Amino acid sequence: MAEKRDYYELLGVQKGASEDEIKKAYKKKAREYHPDLHPDDPTCEEKMKEINEAFEVLNDPDKKSRYDQFGHAGVDPNYGGADGAGGFGGFGDMGDILESIFGGFGFGGGSSRGAAASANAPKRGADIQESITISFMDACKGVKKEMKINRMCTCDSCKGSGAHEGTTADICPDCHGRGSVKTTQRTPFGAISSSKVCPHCSGKGKIIKDPCPNCRGIGRVRSQKTVSVDIPAGIADQQTIRLGGQGDCGVNGGPSGDLLINVNVKSHNLFRREGYDIHCEIPVTYAEAVLGAEIIVPTIDGDVKYNISEGTQTGTVFRLKGKGIQKVYKTDRGNQYVKINVEVPKNLTKKQKELLKTFEDSLNEKNYAKRQSFFEKLKKKFDI
Repeated sequence: MAEKRDYYELLGVQKGASEDEIKKAYKKKAREYHPDLHPDDPTCEEKMKEINEAFEVLNDPDKKSRYDQFGHAGVDPNYGGADGAGGFGGFGDMGDILESIFGGFGFGGGSSRGAAASANAPKRGADIQESITISFMDACKGVKKEMKINRMCTCDSCKGSGAHEGTTADICPDCHGRGSVKTTQRTPFGAISSSKVCPHCSGKGKIIKDPCPNCRGIGRVRSQKTVSVDIPAGIADQQTIRLGGQGDCGVNGGPSGDLLINVNVKSHNLFRREGYDIHCEIPVTYAEAVLGAEIIVPTIDGDVKYNISEGTQTGTVFRLKGKGIQKVYKTDRGNQYVKINVEVPKNLTKKQKELLKTFEDSLNEKNYAKRQSFFEKLKKKFDI
């Protein structure tokens, strides 16, 4: 089995890095090695696979914990040959522990239980990550979008073999198609056999003497495809949609990876979302607040009428039940909460000011309950 690089080293972060640090490092590495940005460098595809694998583990708290404790053996059942028997964290006897430490070595000259799988075995294609931006209303109601993605597809010219049309690839004479070769060394624990990538075929298990000119011997080519995405009603900002089988095609007949779409939702000029509830603010006039009135309230379903009572104070919040956002893949909805802001009139004429003063003089303490309560508390505080 080819020795894997440390996942933290692959992403360029220290052990114990935060989730944000890991995400930022992944984005940086993706820009550095993404095959689309370096079409003339055939090594970028393999490097990007390693980076994706590292991010998949370190971005998952459970996998990250197991990796921090046991290394690759904790997240890859084919790495190190752990079978769950005996003590020492389920690695079995001392030979099993040493196998996990040394990356799948065999002892006593025998073959390791973690021997490398055939290089020609089917392999799943890599997942693809893309982003899409939708409006606030589209997120509330759901929408179907089409987007173009770049993915690895089987080469039509060679049908995935990597060899020029009319020719075939030869089995590597050094590793006999396994993609790895074994070496043996003497240690205080006995003879240790280890597997490493075959230097003759670079781990491919085959030699292509006449490579396909279309894919340059890789067997896959990058092409653009249009996919249709059904975005469900109620989806929130930064949620991810997974489309199975829409990622890179597999190798040697393996299944395709998935397409992961990160959804960005634009803000709205009237509505603010909290969970499945919607919040908004409505300005009303001084007279409407004093006398009560029928006001028009915007909702995601259209305008509705609502009667505010006499003496409505600024900051008052009322609820419109069931006027919020539909829950994802469900029929029930959140609520809408409306906050009243009483707008104090400005730029009054002299006549208006006189009328207002006359009106104010006609009022007494009974008309201002909050003001009366405030001054009573003030008197008690200072013993006035």
